[in-house]
Amino acid sequence: MDYNPYRNGSNFVDLLTSQQESVFGHSQVPFKATQRSEETFVERRERRTWTPTDDIVLISAWLNTSKDPVVGNEQRSGDFWKRIGAYFAASPKVAGCERRVPSHCKQRWQKINDLVCKFCGAYEAATREKTSGQNDNDVLKKAHEIYYNNHKKKFNLEHAFMELRNDQKWCDLSSSKNEGSSRKRKYEDGAQSSTSHATETNTSEADEASNRPPV
Repeated sequence: MDYNPYRNGSNFVDLLTSQQESVFGHSQVPFKATQRSEETFVERRERRTWTPTDDIVLISAWLNTSKDPVVGNEQRSGDFWKRIGAYFAASPKVAGCERRVPSHCKQRWQKINDLVCKFCGAYEAATREKTSGQNDNDVLKKAHEIYYNNHKKKFNLEHAFMELRNDQKWCDLSSSKNEGSSRKRKYEDGAQSSTSHATETNTSEADEASNRPPV
């Protein structure tokens, strides 16, 4: 009786496996799996969200680094955020957590600063609408309602607002930015008004010349 190598199922599977290994090689399949797992790990690290504790430490780092009497705000942007990153990493409140690079600190701070400034506007509006018998909690609740109506989303950085609202350094920065925006708008409005006035003047003179009787 002739021997048939395909009669045994295990021998047939071994044969297919050996053929695949001879074509694709031994190291490629495991390498792809390892590469995918490394990419997933990196993506997860990049997507790690900022907690309220992280935000408070970052705000503290920004305020204290900005108030440094030796360095202050006159340092270069890169050096400034490196100092903030080092301050953040040294805080015991984030001990054992993933280290934040300076660029991540900068991006997060810009988001906090922008949203808190907008909420401050809502809070000021709520304060103006405050009636007799309302307390600070009522004003804060009203500010959340105004913010939601204006921006169509909830304000979730109340912890940052409470940390920044009374700090003179941040208030000065916020006021200077708002004044700069107001001056820019006034300048643009003035330029448009001057252009409009000049156009109206030229148009009226042209109409007057066309309606002037011949000599």
